Amino acid sequence: MKNLERLAGLGLLTAALIACGGSGSGSSAGTNNSDPTNNSPEPSPTEGDGSQGNDPDDPMAPAPAPQASSFAGREYSCEGDECLLGKFDGPFAEPTIRYSDSTTGEDLKVVTTEDKCLEDADGALRCKPAAGSMALLPDNRLVYFNALEGTENVEFSIVAEFGFVAVNDQTRVLNFGPAGANDEISWQRPSPVRGGANVDGNDSDTLLPGGELSDAERTEGNDGALFCADVIQLADGRIMAVGGTDYYTEPSLGSVFPPARDVLGSIDTEIPLPSNFGEISVPDDIGVVELEGLKDARIFNPEDNSWTQTGHMNHGRWYPSMVTLPDGDVFVASGVTKLLKPVYTGALLGGESEGLRELLQSADNVRTSETYDLEEGTWSENGDRPLEGLDSTAGKALPLYPRLHLLPNGKVFYNAGGQAFNPFGQSYNQAQWNFVSVYDPQEELWTDLGYAGLNVQLDELGLDRITSALTLTSPNLVEDLIGTGEGLLTNLLGDPLGSLEQVENLLGDVADPQVANRLIGAGFRGSSFSIMMPLRQSESGAYSEAQFLTAGGVLGAVAASSPGSYLAVPNSRLDTVNVNADTETGMRYSSEIVGNLNGPRWFSTGVLLPDGSVMAFNGANRDEVVLPGSATPVQTTERYDPQTREWTEMATSLNPRTYHNTALLLPDGRLLIGGHAPINTAYLFSLNLEELGLSPNDGRDPSFEIYSPPYVFKDRPEIQQAPSEVDHGDSIDIAVDDAAAINEVILVRRTSLTHLVDGDQRNVVLPHTVSGGNVSVQIPENAAVLPAGHYMLFVNRIASDGSNMVVPSVSAPVQVMLPEESPGLMAQR
Repeated sequence: MKNLERLAGLGLLTAALIACGGSGSGSSAGTNNSDPTNNSPEPSPTEGDGSQGNDPDDPMAPAPAPQASSFAGREYSCEGDECLLGKFDGPFAEPTIRYSDSTTGEDLKVVTTEDKCLEDADGALRCKPAAGSMALLPDNRLVYFNALEGTENVEFSIVAEFGFVAVNDQTRVLNFGPAGANDEISWQRPSPVRGGANVDGNDSDTLLPGGELSDAERTEGNDGALFCADVIQLADGRIMAVGGTDYYTEPSLGSVFPPARDVLGSIDTEIPLPSNFGEISVPDDIGVVELEGLKDARIFNPEDNSWTQTGHMNHGRWYPSMVTLPDGDVFVASGVTKLLKPVYTGALLGGESEGLRELLQSADNVRTSETYDLEEGTWSENGDRPLEGLDSTAGKALPLYPRLHLLPNGKVFYNAGGQAFNPFGQSYNQAQWNFVSVYDPQEELWTDLGYAGLNVQLDELGLDRITSALTLTSPNLVEDLIGTGEGLLTNLLGDPLGSLEQVENLLGDVADPQVANRLIGAGFRGSSFSIMMPLRQSESGAYSEAQFLTAGGVLGAVAASSPGSYLAVPNSRLDTVNVNADTETGMRYSSEIVGNLNGPRWFSTGVLLPDGSVMAFNGANRDEVVLPGSATPVQTTERYDPQTREWTEMATSLNPRTYHNTALLLPDGRLLIGGHAPINTAYLFSLNLEELGLSPNDGRDPSFEIYSPPYVFKDRPEIQQAPSEVDHGDSIDIAVDDAAAINEVILVRRTSLTHLVDGDQRNVVLPHTVSGGNVSVQIPENAAVLPAGHYMLFVNRIASDGSNMVVPSVSAPVQVMLPEESPGLMAQR
């Protein structure tokens, strides 16, 4: 009852403040701009209270030349249930906080602390970054960057303040140390440490020309945030981050009536809240935040820990998704240009030629996809624009961070999943998100395969262009409407048996004993992972089938015209795309229900292991974007067994990690767990309700944990020699300690992850034979099966202790080179 009284009291106080017009940034917000700017050289560390300066024992000391991590010689041990469930080690975080404020001048203060934040001389909090996005580098190190940096300095409402409190996100490189029994963790700061985009400001797409109602042209240090960019590994091992965030306030009271800033800024009052809920301050300004997607693309080079700019996209994208194509070029789709107020009137009112086209993009995500030319470093729109004011012919309505994968036929598969803002969604086209679709990079055209979770083949009904026929801004609207109608009629009359088969498939889904699971799990799934299961050769020797595991996420609400709701679900499904089918499209989509998770799980990170199983880490039981801070963290890890198709509970993680949690596979088969960057509680400030059993919303968690699956405690096979580079079609030999016992050889692509998304995630099972002490392996000729890039080579065998466990080796690094006809980069021989 006491806790309810506290919440009631807070609610009344909040209502009173809103009624009085109180919201916005506290008086300390402006001091964030004293942090080093994107293009500034790193200031020199100075001695101060608790400072280490240039102490060589400081793991964050000025970086020497990058040195690779090695996992050779690591030792693993377990006790009791750890040997069956796996175990978590940690947590560990970088030991120092570096910052400049009004007392340091051009110098940088370095403070060693176990705390995740400290207060500077100007009253602003300085915090360690959390791994909201991360990528495993070719040299076994990790690059990661922060999420929602600046939320710690929100005094009353993130909606009202974040436009001028937010700062560009910090980046870090994590090193696991040299070969040896134990990890030796250290950190380095890339240069520029915040990614280096828009150092002179971003050309914001404001509601009115010149940003008359906003402060978009008056904010510093938050025009080029990496937050909400997608990340991908290029063929040569560099990491590209595309999109990101330009923060500003629109409208802003201070912009409309500048004297208001002086009045509000002169009030230095802190209002205490009931119990231990903290206090709030009177803001310097009030308004409504905008998060605008960036056109920027920047590349991290592990050779010197540097960020540099590459070609700009044609469209600003916040929450886009990328996929590497067979020739090494990169495909990007979706994202939104303005998150909270997606109305694009500025170009039209400003008399610009693309004004109408921009206006028609309002209230929707970016429908135009683009392709990055790896050799030229430039982006180009896909498709044609026969009518300048409408979409391109390659346009497609997709959710934010759409779950995209490269199929073995070289086409890009959309698995009817992504991020959505429930219960209202993000787009007037969101009903189209329910359809699984395929993009053909050669034809630059989308084809609809089916309705997610149901066994209906749309091309067999003449409905393979149904989503284009439903898109009012499509230049092919009339053609696709006529074609869809004619196709449906032709199939019903000309091939009634084929049409009847599709009806029977649908009726079979409805009659399925698990009909509730099937219907609940059908259609678009928000905040769920989409894992491509291991690609294997068929009996014919071709990689003709790809399977995708979807689990958890939020309950769909299609009947209510919403892509999702507030409650998480445990439902799992396995979708299959056969790319060598006897159908109109040459592809066949099917879906089946598999075992549910052991409980509802929102925003859980899925990781495919080299033994073929899938691990689900962290998340929450409710949507933390609908009402931040109101959910209960889920810390019990679960494992999906591909043989039984059931989920089993495993070890429990050490720290609660809900929104922006991350996880990836390490080269020795363990997993690195990080992240947790929640939105401020109820879109107010960082109010921690953990004592009520809810999510810890007292800021980001900069720590990491390492999970050791049970197989690392077994007697493991050992790769003694393997080539470091391979070409498509190569036959290679691998030396192992017991070749006759090896039952699988697998290449696992190194992870580049953000917001549950890694469009290049794949494990490819390679055909092999055994001769003497060597394992002979055939590399696929098809670059769509194995796109160029950096992989980890594992060999598996069955445990000799009678447990029947699949036990992988520690991996060997292998780079798959670009095909000869691809651009001549350093990734190609």
